[in-house]
Amino acid sequence: MISILTAGVVGLVASILGTPLAIRVLVRRGYGQLIRDDGPTSHHTKRGTPTMGGAVIILAAVLGYFVAHVVRPSPPTVSGLLVLFLVVGLGIVGFLDDYIKIAKQRSLGLRSRAKMAGQIAVAVVFAILAINFPDEQGYTPASQALSVLRDTPWVMPAAVFVIWALFLISGFSNAVNLTDGLDGLATGAAVMAFGAYTLIGVWQLNQSCAVSPGPSCYDVRDPLDLAIVSAALVGACFGFLWWNAAPAKIFMGDTGSLALGGGLAGLAITTRTELLLIVLGGLFVVITLSVILQVGWFKVSGGKRLFRMAPLQHHFELKGWGEVTIVIRFWIIAGMFVVLGLGLFYAEWVATA
Repeated sequence: MISILTAGVVGLVASILGTPLAIRVLVRRGYGQLIRDDGPTSHHTKRGTPTMGGAVIILAAVLGYFVAHVVRPSPPTVSGLLVLFLVVGLGIVGFLDDYIKIAKQRSLGLRSRAKMAGQIAVAVVFAILAINFPDEQGYTPASQALSVLRDTPWVMPAAVFVIWALFLISGFSNAVNLTDGLDGLATGAAVMAFGAYTLIGVWQLNQSCAVSPGPSCYDVRDPLDLAIVSAALVGACFGFLWWNAAPAKIFMGDTGSLALGGGLAGLAITTRTELLLIVLGGLFVVITLSVILQVGWFKVSGGKRLFRMAPLQHHFELKGWGEVTIVIRFWIIAGMFVVLGLGLFYAEWVATA
């Protein structure tokens, strides 16, 4: 448990102290956020706010992870390193997107095909590596079985698993990206979701088949290390939120949103809770669905809209809700989804114990 606490504290301190340094560097270089003209007019005052702050979250989380392994000497595990690979890899894709927005002064950044190609490349490498490297019990970082609260009997062929992992990773990386539209919204929701995975990792460690064999034990390769990764991300996001809360002094940009979404998907895959992520990350799912419904209804109805604007948070902005009000209420919704997800996770264990 000391390793988990160390990862969280180091991630928090590194992020909360490193973010103002990043703000000064970004301001000096003129790396400010571009604002779309078709967005809410209230956002025009945010033009020029430093972006690409997600790099601080990534660096702080990686530092927290490795310091935790130094404080309690133990080698990093394949599972932990693969999740960090996903976070860093997608963070690089997001960084390129953010940099092009600034360098070329256009709000769309990378072309959609280039951005998708980067996400696919990182996700496919992760998926292929994750079904290799068995430990002494034969457990690999990921399982080819579809998982809900644990693995189900349905085992996918390797190629199908790679496609499924790609869908999950790209889906959640883009979902967090869509949620990152108001000051602190995505960061705060991510804190709760990563906090849930910290608890899940601890629970799976204590109830692992190696420690407590039985019908309710968990066949997870490295639950402790996954909890350390989650805790490092919780601390890093918390520290960043200090500066990202309204009025934000810095934005995470695609650098952060793609990385955090990938981290959530990676943890879901390696903890064997893939479909549970839909509940734990319920706010991200709802916001993504609002975009899908808006686009779908617009095409079917010949130009009509379900919402005043999508993603959903901007609909409420145009209805006159204050930004802080929307963020806090959406945080409450995110918290309710996390509580529901953890409740389902525990209830399933009780039912099988």
